[in-house]
Amino acid sequence: MEETWRVPVTDADRIRAGLALQLVAAATGITVERMTAPVRLKGRVCRARWLALYTAYVTFGWPLERVAHAFGLNRATAAAACRWAEDGRDHPALDTLLERLELCVTQLLEAPACELPA
Repeated sequence: MEETWRVPVTDADRIRAGLALQLVAAATGITVERMTAPVRLKGRVCRARWLALYTAYVTFGWPLERVAHAFGLNRATAAAACRWAEDGRDHPALDTLLERLELCVTQLLEAPACELPA
């Protein structure tokens, strides 16, 4: 039996990818479950996932391959998402949404760490 080779993804990468997905879900009304369904996505659901991929790419400074692996996708999908988002920056509404998503992630990650009691 042939095993599929997979790049290991850290828990921290999956948590950050989840953060991007949750923020996009809150902004668009499209659930994380729909964006991460193991089927070929279309229309608004596909575009919402692309927003999350692009948010991760820009705010975390990840290379496309790392973005793809953190979301369980291939590099070509991550590259297509980032091209679409970059092209979409010409539209004021989409540009404003992307700026807000990036700001939310940046502010959250730059906040002082909070140790939870045991």
